[in-house]
Amino acid sequence: MARRGRMDSVSSRANEETPLLQEVLPEPIDDGAVQQQRAAQDAEVQQEEVMIAQEAKGSKLVIILASCYLGVFLGALDSTIIATLSAPISDSFNSFTLVSWIATSYLIANAALQPLSGKLTDIFGRRAGLVLSNVLFFAGNLICGLAKKQWVMILGRVVAGMGGGGLMSISTFVASDLVPLRKRGLIQGIGNICYGTGAGLGGVYGGWINDAKGWRLAFLIQLPLIAVSAMLVATTVKIPVKEKELSRIRRIDFPGAITLVLSLVLLLLGLNSGGNTVPWSHPLVLACVPLSIAFLVLFIIIEARVASEPIIPVHLLLDRTVASACLTNWFITMATFIFLYYVPIYFQVLGYSTTQAGLKIIPQSVGASIGSLGAGLIMRATGRYYALNVFIEGLLLASAIIIAALFNRNMQEMPTYIALLLGGLGYGGMLTVTLLALIAAVEHKHQAVITSASYAFRSTGSTIGITVASAVFQNVLKRELWERFRDDPMARDIIARLRDSIEEIHKLPPQYYDGAIDSYMLALRAVWYTSLGLVVVGITLSLGMREHTLHTNLARK
Repeated sequence: MARRGRMDSVSSRANEETPLLQEVLPEPIDDGAVQQQRAAQDAEVQQEEVMIAQEAKGSKLVIILASCYLGVFLGALDSTIIATLSAPISDSFNSFTLVSWIATSYLIANAALQPLSGKLTDIFGRRAGLVLSNVLFFAGNLICGLAKKQWVMILGRVVAGMGGGGLMSISTFVASDLVPLRKRGLIQGIGNICYGTGAGLGGVYGGWINDAKGWRLAFLIQLPLIAVSAMLVATTVKIPVKEKELSRIRRIDFPGAITLVLSLVLLLLGLNSGGNTVPWSHPLVLACVPLSIAFLVLFIIIEARVASEPIIPVHLLLDRTVASACLTNWFITMATFIFLYYVPIYFQVLGYSTTQAGLKIIPQSVGASIGSLGAGLIMRATGRYYALNVFIEGLLLASAIIIAALFNRNMQEMPTYIALLLGGLGYGGMLTVTLLALIAAVEHKHQAVITSASYAFRSTGSTIGITVASAVFQNVLKRELWERFRDDPMARDIIARLRDSIEEIHKLPPQYYDGAIDSYMLALRAVWYTSLGLVVVGITLSLGMREHTLHTNLARK
């Protein structure tokens, strides 16, 4: 009876904002001392764990996930739309160096905010997080569609990135809240199909809209769908939280959140600026990178020694499987996003339109969808993932080798499609396998936090990958162009034009054409070799994952 009384007391405090996945703790036994009771209750609020919910099934699960995955589709579409729009947008602002900023500003915002999403939605609820993410995503795309200046365009991508990152990560938390691990891979496969479809259509859609109506409409036309996404999650996702408003705010690790965001933003700002908009020796770069490291060290100290509820508990990242899964995500995502952004540029250099260049990357997104769903089905059937991971990494290596060896001026189309399909199969499978591995490696109460950490590695990887590739590409291109045109009296003007716009290649007099194409091809080859190296590192790290049990129920018994 005493136990029933304590459970009833806890239940009476729940409302429609109580997290679905919170483990109910018994109230402290009253020893008659009021002060001790209050202290124990305060400690309970601070250390509250995640309740295990009833498994959602049938139409209820379909409706909830469909509402979430619409946002995933839109976020993925927006993340790759720049792959084919980067050149026309840069041309309209007369700055090809803007390419890197347009891409990375979106991804910097993703990387900076995603680590916070797990803990914040544990505190404030999944629904509130999804609605806010949709609002930010809407505002960002509106700003991009109306932008008249470069800095406004970049601001719009930052705001959209904040929202898009939340749409993808929080949807994953919702799925983990409602589905046990053994089935979780299949659900993640379906989610990754939505992501892959959006990512694949982003380039095609962007190129088609640009060729037909101009690049601005590519952003504005998304707004009605984003509004629908916001309304759907507001009405279907009802995963409540326990605490009153005041206690929720007290639980936020503000020092940890601020230092982590500053570390990520400064790092990516410094890397993106160096060799692109300013020299690597510029004070901006020399200040940003050391400051980023300093804030990272401060963040680790805060999380390990100060924060009562850390944004990312450091001890979780020291687990061998978690570390291996996160680092694999990091390096493989770097390589994959380099391919996604530079393969369309490769085809545009060869004279293809933005629409045609976007169509060329469809095999990658198709492969990612198939690979993710296939990995989920295999893990559901076998309950194992390590051997599957080894096979998947082999696909990624084969893809990177084909691209590095064969993507040149005389490339045939069939090897292109094979390489991108293999890369997509490997990347989609890797996302599902590593997610299941790291969730299985931690306690149920930590699954949202560690998932958000994984997403942070992934989004940081995509940003750093594009930044590193841009630095390699621009520096090699500049060097090769100077080697070919240094004796020409118009060299400075020609090189500046070629570095600012791909379209300038096809406007050059015939005597300059071959030199320009060869310079671009050598710059792209350097990018392919960079990606291959990243894939090799990622594959090596993936072998550190251990096999953990994929349970068939949410209680993990």
